[in-house]
Amino acid sequence: MKLQKAQRDQVKLRLGISGASGFGKSYSALLLAYGITNDWTKIAIIDTENNSASLYSHLGDFNVLRLDEPYSPERYIEAIRTCENASMEVIIIDSITHEWQGKGGCLQIHEQLGGRFQDWANVTPRHQAFIDAILGSKSHIITTVRSKIDYSIDTTSNGRTKVVKHGMKEITREGFEYELTVNFEIINDQHLVRASKDRTGLFSSGKPEFVINAATGKKILQWCNQTDIPPNDDITKEISSCKTIEQLRYVYAKYPEIQEKIKPQILQRQQEIQTLKSQIIPNKEIINQSKNEENGIDSNTK
Repeated sequence: MKLQKAQRDQVKLRLGISGASGFGKSYSALLLAYGITNDWTKIAIIDTENNSASLYSHLGDFNVLRLDEPYSPERYIEAIRTCENASMEVIIIDSITHEWQGKGGCLQIHEQLGGRFQDWANVTPRHQAFIDAILGSKSHIITTVRSKIDYSIDTTSNGRTKVVKHGMKEITREGFEYELTVNFEIINDQHLVRASKDRTGLFSSGKPEFVINAATGKKILQWCNQTDIPPNDDITKEISSCKTIEQLRYVYAKYPEIQEKIKPQILQRQQEIQTLKSQIIPNKEIINQSKNEENGIDSNTK
């Protein structure tokens, strides 16, 4: 058990893309993955959508793992492990909806157990194991999920009922979005997306809708690979501002990741401080001698 300074280059991306059927989730996920890796052969797509990944084979030599029913959490986990063992840098799970609502998925498992509330005690741990496999993966993970129109039937003040639309709802267990670094929602068949969840700050804060491409993946990866180490010029200024050896030791210990790189600057500044210190002592003696002469004291007769 060891504490260490948090750095973004330790982060593996967990990205989500949601949208209705035909809105381009698979295509967008592949472009995003290529932007992250810049190498099609390091991308694997777990395809539960009737081999739809083959429609985009012209993009590059990415890998496909076809996953057929039953869509149990355990089969998804096995597929993820297979891709990891093949050293895939990005794994696309297209889609996670089947794990929840497909044949052999969590809802059907719950129904087969009896459909009672207490039966979730047997289903939830299996679903959570699937989520943990995504969160704990050594690869970057992109998930796609189907969306449907969410609505309710409300009663008006005059006693009539009306259908109220509440936008699009993802077809998976509620709360999955909270686990993601970024979640993109494709809002129409023109492939325009907006970020419904964004820990990077790159796509939120009122920024306009856009179309996902490879540059989107590169932008996110750059954010992920940022560290808290200041630019070289800033470190050089910090070293130059040190007035004591203790301050130099503090700066050197502050950046363990680049100690070998800044060591020459540290040693140079150490020599400058020591040289400056050796010059201060004679100067003090000169000042003291001048004061003694002003007071009529002969320094040679002390």
